[in-house]
Amino acid sequence: MIAIGADHGGYKFKEEIKKYLNENGIEFEDVGTFSEERTDFPIMAKAVCEKIQSKEADKGILICRSGYGMAIAANKFKGIYCAPVYNEEAAKFCRAHNDTNVLALGADYMSINDAISCLRIWLATPFEGGRYSERLKMIQDIEKKNMK
Repeated sequence: MIAIGADHGGYKFKEEIKKYLNENGIEFEDVGTFSEERTDFPIMAKAVCEKIQSKEADKGILICRSGYGMAIAANKFKGIYCAPVYNEEAAKFCRAHNDTNVLALGADYMSINDAISCLRIWLATPFEGGRYSERLKMIQDIEKKNMK
């Protein structure tokens, strides 16, 4: 299951991505926002990340105007690996090499078609493991030391 959230700047993208998820039979939970009325992106990042931490969701999608604010907020949560992505290659390699479990999209810097293409690639790409597992373990060790 995927948890999806956006601030007001990403609301329209979120609604289009939900259509894609529905059309492809991909289970999701929308944690908000539910309009274009101003809201603060950390609220939505927290809601998505807590769904993943509690194992209610396997992955997350966060959308704001740039994707950067959402990624910064999401990466403050232990066990969350979020990357802002603007093209298919970045979507592929953030999964294959970094095992990201949250995708951040920037509605001001890409088309909805590009966002859906990135999402499609991200969802289809497995983590490669191997040397990347060793690096992920290093990150997890840093987390254990610095995130109480």
